[in-house]
Amino acid sequence: MIQQFEAREALIRYHVHMRIILAAIFGLILFPAIAAEIRVIDGDTISVDGERIRIIGIDAPEIRRAKCDAEYRRGMAAKAHLGVLVAGGVQIRSQGRDRYRRTLAIVRDMQGRDVAAILIGEGLARAYDGRGRRQSWC
Repeated sequence: MIQQFEAREALIRYHVHMRIILAAIFGLILFPAIAAEIRVIDGDTISVDGERIRIIGIDAPEIRRAKCDAEYRRGMAAKAHLGVLVAGGVQIRSQGRDRYRRTLAIVRDMQGRDVAAILIGEGLARAYDGRGRRQSWC
């Protein structure tokens, strides 16, 4: 019974990895919730099966490096809302890597809604093109 379970898990991992490779070739990576472990790092970064994904186009308040209590609280709110948005799975379109080796990507929920636009609309993140100084959240 244990061997059957281990064999099934290995087969599932193989199929997930093959889908990731094929999707990366075509420029769109689709991670359904049942096939991927999605973890929210902060308001603008998630981890999908251990790969760090930085949501392109936004700046969310910091949590670990918050400069004031208000930034920390806003960062926690952004993280919580992002968790709700990605709970059902995500669609990721890779746009390269940043200086921290995270994948920069456009992230959509499983209904096709742009997660960055939702967070900006809710006031939990700001539009940010990756250049210049970021505005303070304090």
